[in-house]
Amino acid sequence: MSSLPAPADPTPPESAPDGTAPQAWLEELTPRQIVAELDKYIVGQDNAKKAVAIALRNRWRRQRVADDLRDEIMPNNLILIGPTGVGKTEIARRLARLAGAPFVKVEASKFTEVGYVGRDVESMVRDLVDVAVNMVRAEREDDVAEVADARVEDRLLDLLLPASAEGGEDAEKGKDPEAKVKEEPRTHQLFVAGPTGVEPRPLASDIPDLPGRRSRTREKLRALLRDGKLEDREVEVEITQTSNLEGMMVPMGGMEGMDYNFTEMLQDMLPKKTKRRKVSVAEARRILFQDELDRLVDMDEVVNEALERTEDMGMIFLDEIDKIAGERGGVGPDVSREGVQRDLLPIVEGSTVTTKYGVVRTDHVLFIAAGAFHVSRPSDLIPELQGRFPIRVELTSLTEKDFVRILKEPENALLKQYTALVATEGATLVFEDDGVDEIARIAMQLNERMENIGARRLQTVMTTLLEEALFELPEWGAKALRVDKEFVRLHLEAIVEDEDLRRYIL
Repeated sequence: MSSLPAPADPTPPESAPDGTAPQAWLEELTPRQIVAELDKYIVGQDNAKKAVAIALRNRWRRQRVADDLRDEIMPNNLILIGPTGVGKTEIARRLARLAGAPFVKVEASKFTEVGYVGRDVESMVRDLVDVAVNMVRAEREDDVAEVADARVEDRLLDLLLPASAEGGEDAEKGKDPEAKVKEEPRTHQLFVAGPTGVEPRPLASDIPDLPGRRSRTREKLRALLRDGKLEDREVEVEITQTSNLEGMMVPMGGMEGMDYNFTEMLQDMLPKKTKRRKVSVAEARRILFQDELDRLVDMDEVVNEALERTEDMGMIFLDEIDKIAGERGGVGPDVSREGVQRDLLPIVEGSTVTTKYGVVRTDHVLFIAAGAFHVSRPSDLIPELQGRFPIRVELTSLTEKDFVRILKEPENALLKQYTALVATEGATLVFEDDGVDEIARIAMQLNERMENIGARRLQTVMTTLLEEALFELPEWGAKALRVDKEFVRLHLEAIVEDEDLRRYIL
C-alpha cells in the first residue's frame, strides 16, 4: 500500500466500529481521505478508488452550488471493468457505508424487458427507497431510544404495581381523571416490593400517607427492575395483531409497487385485533420498547427525508452489466438483452418512479455499473446507455503479492477473521510469514489452472486448509496452532497436485 502524504484538511476522527465514518466527518471528507478509508479494506485498484472518491466528493460539491445550477449537474456514473474477485463490489459497498448513503446492489441479469419473465427494472429504485426509509428510521430510533427506555420503565412499573382506586398518581401521570369513574371500587392495599415481586397486603383506610407509601414502593420496585431482579416475573401486556395479506396477493409482472400499495391499503382497512398475553418482564420490555418507538418516531418525517436522501445521495450498484451486452442486430436472446438495456436507459438518465412511499426522481442517483466483459465489450452496449456511463475504470488482475496483502492488511482480513474465530474456543492461531506466502502461491496457482475467481479463491483455500483444525477445535482446549509453510503443504499440496481431488477445493 503506497503511503499517502498528510492531507491539508484537519485530521479526520476515528471511524466507527463498523468501519463507517462519523456523520459529522462527511463534510470534511476529501478525495484523498476517501481513498485512505477504502485502503483499509481494499488492496490495490488505485485508479478505481480515485474515480469513486471524486464522484462522491462531487455529490457534496453539488449540494453547495447555486439552486439554479444544482439541478443541471448530473452525477458521474461509472463502469468498473475487471475480472471477478478484484474488488468491484467491495469498492461500491464501502463507499456507500462511508457516505452514509442508501445503497442497493442488483444484478442486471435478473432484469428482463417487458413481456419476458423477470423483475421490472423499476424495482431497484423501490428497493433503494426501502433501504433509505429503514436507514432514516433507525437513525430516528437511536435519537429517541433514551426517552423510549424511560417510558418503558414506567409502563413496566404500572404493570408490576397496579394503581389503587384512590391513588393520586393517575392524575399526575396525565391519565384521564374520568377514567377512574368507570373503574370498580377497590379496597386500599399496601404493596411491598421484594426480590420475588410485589406482595399486596390489606391496608386500613384510616392509615395516613397512602400516596407516599405507594411512591416509595414504586421507587423500590424501580431499583429492583434496573438491577435485573424481576426479569423472570410475568406480566400481562396487550398486543395489537394485524392480518397478513402478503401471501394472498398474486404478483403481476411490471406492477410490483402497485401490488404492494394495494396490499397495504387492505391491511389498513381491516380491523386490528388486540390480544392480551402473559410474558416475562424481559419480553414485555422488548414489546413495549418497540411500541414506544412507533409512537415517538414520526413516519411522515422519516419518509420525507428518506425520499430526499434517495434522490440526492442514493447509489445503485448494477453488477453483471456485461451479461446484458451483446452484438446488436441479432435474434434470440440478444433481442432480450437489448430490451433490458432500453428499459434501464430511462432509469439511468433520469425518470420518475412510483413507490409505496411516494414518487422518486432518479436524475441524481449515482449508478455504478460493473462487469468482467470477458465475452462482450463496453462498446457492445447500446450507444445511449454508454453515454450515461461517461467514466470507465479498468481494474487490474490480482497478483500473488496482492494475495499476501489481502490476507494480512485489510481491517477485515481473512487471517484476522480466522484468528478471532479460533480464539472463541480458547485456542491460539498463529500464521507465519512463509505460511501466508504459501497460501497465496497455491491460490494463484489454482486461479491459473482453473477458473480465475480472484480473491474469492483465498476463501476456498483457507476453508480447506483449516477444515480439520476447526472440526477438532472444541476438544483442543488452550492449544496453539502455527500455520507455516510445511503445515500448508501438508494439508493442501496433495489436493492441488491431484487432478481428481482439485475440484473439491473450489
